[in-house]
Amino acid sequence: MTETHATLQPNAPVFPPGRYGRRRTPGRRRPVSTALLVLAVVAMLSVVSVRLYQQYGDPAYDAQVISYGDITDSQVVVDFRVNLPDGGSAVCVLRARDHAGAEVAREEVPVTGTAGQRHVTVQHRLATSARPFIGEVVRCRPTP
Repeated sequence: MTETHATLQPNAPVFPPGRYGRRRTPGRRRPVSTALLVLAVVAMLSVVSVRLYQQYGDPAYDAQVISYGDITDSQVVVDFRVNLPDGGSAVCVLRARDHAGAEVAREEVPVTGTAGQRHVTVQHRLATSARPFIGEVVRCRPTP
């Protein structure tokens, strides 16, 4: 019994010689360039993450609404507490919304803490263009 090419490599296809053109050799793998590409993407994503955290995610300027009340057709009073670094200051954006969720007032409120005071409580009256349903703190950020 003689062995044919097909029995030596059972998984490889057998093509008749001279047909289907010249066969390509398998491409060479480039693990170094792939690793450098992955490293560059990770570095770029890290830079973007740090930049976004610095711009939007500073937990030192966290604000909580204590209450909102004294609601009339043209105003709402918002009581809120801001966590500040020691002796720091911030600008907080307050807004009021109506029953439908439309914004009826928005205002930036400066908040300044004293030395040794980390939590500052502020009461602010927002003048609105229509009857508000809720008053809230959108965000606080350090003063520029």
